[in-house]
Amino acid sequence: MPKVLLVDDNSKYLKDALPFYGYEVFTAFDGMQALKVLEKENQNIDIVLLDVMMPNMDGWQTLKAIRSNQMFKHLPVIMLTAVNEDQKMISGLKNGADDYIVKPYILPNLLARMEAVLRRSNWQNDKPKIKNKLSLEPLTSKEKEVLQLAAKGFSNKDISEKLVVKEVTVKTHLNSIFKKLKVSNRTQAVLLAMQAEIV
Repeated sequence: MPKVLLVDDNSKYLKDALPFYGYEVFTAFDGMQALKVLEKENQNIDIVLLDVMMPNMDGWQTLKAIRSNQMFKHLPVIMLTAVNEDQKMISGLKNGADDYIVKPYILPNLLARMEAVLRRSNWQNDKPKIKNKLSLEPLTSKEKEVLQLAAKGFSNKDISEKLVVKEVTVKTHLNSIFKKLKVSNRTQAVLLAMQAEIV
C-alpha cells in the first residue's frame, strides 16, 4: 500500500477519499509539520501532495526544503494550487515539483497523475487496488435513492422532503448504507458508490 503525505490546511476530502484507492494517508497542516512527518517516517512516504497556499510555511518553501534534503530529494511531489498561471506552474516544475494540479480538480485526474508520477519514480509495488465492487453487500432501492441524493449534495432534511419520509428514516438508511459499504461517513460512501457504479 503506497503511503501519501497530504500537506494541506484543508485536507478532509482527500483524507477520506484516498484510502479507497489503495493509499495509506498521512496528513500535515503546513510545511513545517510536513517536514517533521517526513523525518519521522524515515523514507516510508512514497508521494507528497503539497498545497501551495498554507500558513506558516507555504508549498514553495516546503518543496525547496524537501529537495535540499539528500534523503528526500527524489521523493515524488505533486503541487496542488488554486493559482492557474503558466509562469508559476513552470516555476514550480523547475523548483522540483513532479506535477502540478490546479484546484478545483477532478479526483480521477488526480489519481491518474499520482499513478503516473509513482511509475516514473520507479515505484515497484503493485498499483493501488480499487475495492472490488462485487464484494459489496447490495443496497435496497430506497438506500440507492438516498445515496444518489446524498451524492448530489442534499442534506438529510432535503432528502427527507424529496422522498416524503421522516429525517430519522433518512439517517437510518444512511447508517445501513455505511454498514453495507463498510465506510464511516457520507463522503466515503459516495466515493465508493461512484466507483462501484451504484450512483
